[in-house]
Amino acid sequence: MPLTAHDVDRFEAFRPRLEAMAYRLLGSASEAEDVVQETFLRWQAADVERVEVPEAWLTKVLTNLCLNQLTSARVRRETYVGQWLPEPLLDGDPMLGPADTAEQRDSVSYAVLTLLERLTPSERAVYVLREAFGYPHREIAAILDVTEAASQQILHRAKQHVAAGKARAEVDRATARRVIDEFLAAATSGRTEPLVRLLTEDAVAIGDGGGKVPARARAFEGALAVAKFMRGMFKPGKAQRALVGGSVAVHATTANGGPALLAVVDGRVFGVISLEITADGIAAFRSQVNPDKLERATRRWAASDHGEPLVTIF
Repeated sequence: MPLTAHDVDRFEAFRPRLEAMAYRLLGSASEAEDVVQETFLRWQAADVERVEVPEAWLTKVLTNLCLNQLTSARVRRETYVGQWLPEPLLDGDPMLGPADTAEQRDSVSYAVLTLLERLTPSERAVYVLREAFGYPHREIAAILDVTEAASQQILHRAKQHVAAGKARAEVDRATARRVIDEFLAAATSGRTEPLVRLLTEDAVAIGDGGGKVPARARAFEGALAVAKFMRGMFKPGKAQRALVGGSVAVHATTANGGPALLAVVDGRVFGVISLEITADGIAAFRSQVNPDKLERATRRWAASDHGEPLVTIF
């Protein structure tokens, strides 16, 4: 039987939570929206009057749809052009979900979302359900059709993998902003040495162009290699100018709860560079320039009051 207005309202009340969950599981806002819509279609086809706990039912359906998506995504990403990075979300985006605890904030950080790509689908699901949304292992076990002990073991493995890949402790926002200002001054100076001093020795720079915007297939590794790359990015040649097609306004912002630089061309977000800033220096630059993964960021940027750029290139 068709859904009543009350049944639709019950689903819509959970939609923001479902979208935030799907985003953490998939690392893609567009895929998260699609999976939530598929969850709604399942809700529409179900005998919802017999669903005793809608949240539990919807979470189970969504999680299993995401698990299927993650399994097929592994195959697709084997043929992805270059590095694959998550879709960044700008500060205040409701899809970022709960941020009341350190675990919730950490689980949606760009660095951790990137690390979650290394986990198996089941490890990622348990990690997200437990760390970001606080589900007890009893409920996670029911969602994934495993034992409670198995859920605990899976979480232990997942946390070990994430902890092994994380950088040193990150700095507070005020310090991060100071480092960003210093970085921009160094990057636009045309000199390599000031940049090297701001980086950790094992700094990396990774870019995702998705085959639509040129991006190096392998990461730049080491302070000197990263510094040279960044110097070239902020002092571009003719070919780079032609590729971008206009002046680039660089703004400091927050993406996925962490410091980031936004490159904007004619009101369109051309790139989001997420910085991993530690007490030892900048440990990583993760640049998302695939236009398919910047549509949501562009819409949010256009609707926000963002002030004047810190730097304009070209």
